[in-house]
Order: sequence, then C-alpha cells, then structure tokens
Amino acid sequence: MPALNQKTAKPAAQPAARNAPASLASRLAKLGLRTDMDLVLHLPMRYEDETQVLSIRDASLRGGQPCQVEGVVTACDIQYRPRRQLVVTIADDSGQLVMRFLNFYGSQVKQFETGNRVRARGELRHGFFGAEMVHPGYKIVLEGAPLPTALTPVYPAGEGVSQAMLRNAIAAALTRVDWNDSLPPALLATLEWAEPAASFEAAVRLLHNPPSDIDEHALIERSHPAWVRMKFDELLAQQLSLKRAQAARRSQGAAALPVIGELSNAFLMTLPFTLTGAQQRVLSEIRNDLRAGFPMQRLLQGDVGSGKTVVAALAAAQAIDSGFQAALMAPTEILADQHFRKIAAWMEPLGIKVAWLTGSLKKKEKLAAQALIESGEAQLVIGTHALIQDAVQFAKLGLVIVDEQHRFGVGQRLTLRNKGSTNGDVSTPTCSAHVRLQADTATQAGGMPPEFPASPLTLPLQGGGYHVVPHQLMMSATPIPRTLAMTYYADLEVSVIDELPPGRSPIVTRAIDQNRRDEVIERVHAAALEGRQVYWVCPLIEESEALQLQTATDTHAMLVQALPDLAVGLVHGRMKPAEKQAVMDAFTRNEIQLLVATTVIEVGVDVPNASLMVIEHAERFGLSQLHQLRGRVGRGSAASVCLMLYLGPLGGTAKQRLLTMRETTDGFAIARKDLELRGPGEFLGARQSGQAMLRFADLETDQWLVEQARDLAQRLLHDASAASAAIVSAHLARWLGLREDFLRV
Repeated sequence: MPALNQKTAKPAAQPAARNAPASLASRLAKLGLRTDMDLVLHLPMRYEDETQVLSIRDASLRGGQPCQVEGVVTACDIQYRPRRQLVVTIADDSGQLVMRFLNFYGSQVKQFETGNRVRARGELRHGFFGAEMVHPGYKIVLEGAPLPTALTPVYPAGEGVSQAMLRNAIAAALTRVDWNDSLPPALLATLEWAEPAASFEAAVRLLHNPPSDIDEHALIERSHPAWVRMKFDELLAQQLSLKRAQAARRSQGAAALPVIGELSNAFLMTLPFTLTGAQQRVLSEIRNDLRAGFPMQRLLQGDVGSGKTVVAALAAAQAIDSGFQAALMAPTEILADQHFRKIAAWMEPLGIKVAWLTGSLKKKEKLAAQALIESGEAQLVIGTHALIQDAVQFAKLGLVIVDEQHRFGVGQRLTLRNKGSTNGDVSTPTCSAHVRLQADTATQAGGMPPEFPASPLTLPLQGGGYHVVPHQLMMSATPIPRTLAMTYYADLEVSVIDELPPGRSPIVTRAIDQNRRDEVIERVHAAALEGRQVYWVCPLIEESEALQLQTATDTHAMLVQALPDLAVGLVHGRMKPAEKQAVMDAFTRNEIQLLVATTVIEVGVDVPNASLMVIEHAERFGLSQLHQLRGRVGRGSAASVCLMLYLGPLGGTAKQRLLTMRETTDGFAIARKDLELRGPGEFLGARQSGQAMLRFADLETDQWLVEQARDLAQRLLHDASAASAAIVSAHLARWLGLREDFLRV
C-alpha cells in the first residue's frame, strides 16, 4: 500500500432536513433520507432536458420523443366525455397544442387562466384534435424566463414528497455536507479506472447537476466516470463491511463443538442409505468449522432433493455430542413439521430428546416445550418463528440451523442467533470492539472504535458467564450464482451439495395450454389408477377480481366432480395448522390420491410415491418457485412428470421462464436464468432478508468493478496501518452509517 494521507472525518452525520418542517423530515425519513449524506447519495434515477424549447411545429415533427414547448393559454375547459378531464390549449407563433389532464386539482384550473404563459414538457402525440400532451410536466413562466443550463434530475420519490421538495432538500444538503473524500488521491491512483477528476465531490455534484453538453447516453446507461465512482464506492463499502465482519468473527472466541461421538456415529450407522460424495464433503467442511474456536457462519446450498436435511441433522448431532443444544428454524409449519418427523425418527431411537415448538401449539403444550428447552432436557429443538419469542430460553445453545434462510427477516435471524448463552463453563474472551462500526469513530487511534463493554458476539451476564453467539448453519435450496455469492455473501463460507442421491428418477417437464385441461385430467386419472399420487398446484386460494385465475377451492370442486372415484384433498395457507397437517398426513399414507394445494407445499414435502405434478397458471410463478414445486415429485424410483398449465398469450418473461423449466432440471442453471430475469434484489428476497441492496451497481454489467472492490477491500483490511484503518471507518460511515450489523446475518 502507498503511504496515504487521510483527513479527519466529521464525528457525526448531519440531520437530513435540519431546517425543514417536521412533517417533511418524517416523509424524507420514510425514504431512508435522515442525514445530509443520505440526501447527497440519493442520486437521480433519470434526467429531463429542459435546456431548450422547441416551437410547437418543430416538436410535432419529432415523432413521440420527449420535448419541451412554450406557449400562451388560449383556452381552459373541464370536459366530461369520455371522462372528466382538464383540457388546456396553448399556442405559439407556429401553432397550437392541447394539454390533457385526467387527474387534476381545482388550483390547477386557476393556473391556466387565458393569457398565462406555460412551459410544458412531455411526449407529444397527434390526437383527434391535433397535437397534444397527456399529463405533461409544466411551469407557469414569464416571457423571456431563462432556461436551465443543466439537465434536470428526476429522483426516486415517495408519497407526499414531490420532485421540487427533493431538489430543494438535496441542494441544501450539498451546501452543508462534509466533502472529505474517504478514498484519498494516492489510493485512487492505484485503480485502473479512476481518472484524476474522479473525486467523490466532483462525481456527486455532476450527477445532481449534469451540464447540458454531457454525454447523455453515458449518463443514462450509468457508464459515465461519475457513475463508475459511485458504483465502486458502493461495492467497496459492501465488501469492506462483509469482509470485516468475517475477520471479526474469526478473531473471536466461541464454544468449540469438537466431539464426533456415540450419537454421531450411531446416527450414521442407522441411516438406511449411504451419504453421497458431495454430502460427505460438505459434512467434513461443517465439522471442521464446528471444531473451531470462532462462530461458524456457513451457507449450505443444495438443489431440491440433494439431501441437505441429513447433513444438518449430523451437524446437530455433533453439537449434542459436544454437550450443547441445537435449534432448527423453518419458515412454514409444514416444512418445520417435515423436518421434525424425519429428524425425530432418526434421533429419538438413539435417546435424543427432540422438542417441537410452533405458534399453533396450545398454551399447555407450548409451556411444556419451553420448559424442556430452558432446562436443557430438549437437546434438539425444531420449529418455526415461535423459537425466537422472548419466552423461549435455551440452556446451552451451540448451533442454530436456519432453513430457507432468505425467507426470514434479518431481525428474526438476529434474535435466534442471540439466544446463545453459557453458565460460565465455557471460556469466552470478550470480543474486541472493532466488530461494531460507530459513525463517529474515525478520530480514534488507528481509526477503530473505542472499547465498549458489550459486543455483538459476547456479552457478560449477571451472575457470571457470557452470552455466546452460537455457530450458524443456513440452508437454501435456491443456488446462488458465483457473482451473487461473491457480492452478497462475502462474509460466509459456502458449501454446495452438487450431487443428487442415486435412484432419483428424472423429471419430464411440459408446458401445456389450459385449453387442453381435459387431457391433463385424463392423465391425472390414469396415474392415480396406476397407484401413483398427484399434486395439483394453484396460485390463489379464492377468487380475485384483479387476477382471474383458477383458484384452489374452485379447482378442488371441479376435480372432485370430474374424478369421483379418486380421493381428492385440499390444502392451503388459510387452513388451521392441524387441518393442514391432517390432510398432509393422509396424502403421505396414500389415503389421498390427488392433492390440490397452494404453494404451501413448495418446500419440505417428501412423498416418494407422488410422481405427477400439475401447476395451474404456471406463467404466474417465478422460476425458483417453479423449480421448488417441481422438486416435490421425482423423489422415488418411478418416472415423474411436471405439467405446467398456462394461459396464453404469454409475455416475453413468462415464455422464457417456461422454456427454461422445459430445458433443464439443473438448479444452478435455473438460478442463473432467474437472476438474469429478476435481478439480485428479488432473487435474494433482499427486501425481506435485510441484505444490503445495491442501488447503483449492476451485477451483470459491473462484475469487473465487483472484483476490483473486493481486491481493494482485502488490501485495506490486511494493511495494519492507521491510515488504512481510517479509510475503512470513514468509507463505511459514509455509505452504511450504523446499518452494518444487518450484513452479518
């Protein structure tokens, strides 16, 4: 690293709307704009060119492109055909133009008094009465009013926050913010893409007020050097935060779980199958992590049916062999129940007490389960969100397993992770304070925060002992492509089960127009008569005017009538848990041949005799959901089929999804396509999971920047100098504030 000179950052961020009314400040806060720096980094989503005015005649020749015209109001009327609307006519020396407003206020009518001069911007089209603009942007101006000299930014906004409010608030913040660059010139000079003028202040000011002669294409495509600087800064902050969390975790003490004893060995001996090579490999990786003196944080990925559950159960056995409790949390009661039945059948014959805890339990049952957990008698606890309730206290929690982890909110995962504690019999050093970021800590020696008594990893308890973060194993059946793993999971170890157990039958997938429904029903009947079971999946429970889809209740009634000789069951999310479980149990026992269901059966349901699935309105489902649903069949030796019923005509994205499902059963290939179609935010469930959303960088086009940000983050964190530490703290304070904890789960 070159010698770097870093100025001292200001100790605290300034309030976003210091001089704004409280109501505006609260509305800005809903957009996440609480400080001046938040406002400064609230960059435009697009721009409008208001630097020139065209005559109405010239504008009408531009063929539907956005343009700006200016004219005097010659007429203003409220018309009622075909619906209530405000119609304003303006004219200049070259012709006249109609402005049409379908939604308007009484105050607007007063603005458009005859003789007032209007500057309007929008897409001009030719209507029945000549040139017109529908809902244009407009200003009432005086003759000769000067034009802007820069492109006009358009910002992401929210309810009650207009563009004018945002522009004024951002303009004020630009005058107050600390412009000290978190990346000094000497460091920028080491980056191939950085230009001499690529300073933070220059980039931000240009993006908020781009000159009229700028390369507009580069601005819109976000390839302009100013955008590159913003995207790199954002990616660097994310990489620094995740890698620093990983380094901090590795440097702390935790309860080691080193024993692979009688339970683990007996468990393996009693399994009616042999682990695949991939299962053995990832189990070895997990076991090594559990032996370590720092908390494991590992993501276990595996395609549908790859055998993640048995690996998780073996990890739990190691925790129990080592004298600790283990907990497994699943997002739905059906999935949690599936885990409980399977794992309890493996472990209880070996003398292990497995507790079951969900929100649907009666109070007496719930209290009994909580007592077992608190006393330590329950060595393994399986359940849903009920595990994170305040009333649930573990005696000695050593391992947390979270299935389908992206379905839980970040706060929920934090709560379960923080339930670990010891009674003083585990040596756990107080963790060093640099685990937690403080926005005002850049002035400390070495740029690191001062010592404070509590940390996210260990917390002294009254009466001795420590609160200890347990080891954490997260499972996902949605494979994460390499690009995403490198960007969003830089602080995790990742294990992949990339091999299916032997004996699984291939699944043939077909897309069928719903007009051929009668043929599909005949296929279902034939499969049932051969002794096979069938799923029929629907996207809604009851009729919706907005989405006229075949509903589960209607489909159930239709199939009962069409197939009177079959037992047809129904399960959906609004049924009581006991009712759902009774139906699922009957299906598992083959007392129900055809199960009509919503997506509650998406994960965790394992009925080897089910070999046919029909997915109603498949065009409405996402790729990963279609893949998960399809994974409910093909679990036995019989040839399996998935029929995707669709309602045409199909849009481009829906057509791509169904085509991908027909062409491959490879979960990783499907995940890559899903990422391409949906983008990282939706793919990861990021809004629910608390992952840091990338506002500016695009993982598809900016992969080269991801790699450079990762490399620089490693250089900065491996450099022990005070200058590098100050850069890290200042950069994270600017881009993440105090949100860093949410990247650590």
